[in-house]
Amino acid sequence: MKKRYSIEQIIRVLKQVEGGAGLGEVCREHNISEQTYYRWKRKYGGLEQSEARRLKDLEEENSRLKRLVADQALDIQILKEVNSKKW
Repeated sequence: MKKRYSIEQIIRVLKQVEGGAGLGEVCREHNISEQTYYRWKRKYGGLEQSEARRLKDLEEENSRLKRLVADQALDIQILKEVNSKKW
């Protein structure tokens, strides 16, 4: 079963380790691997919660816009194919 952590929870875990708690202890407490911790640190290290929330919102908006562009490109391709047929 895959656990999903909110950005606020991830920032809290990172700050625990930065505050002096042992990495292994924090990882066991939150049931994550050290690899997960380092991945989170690479992505969210140094961010405040408001900045991390903004990052998440921008990623969601970017994803939505990419889907929109893909849908439009597909529509354009279909229209080109229909338009190119000889009647």
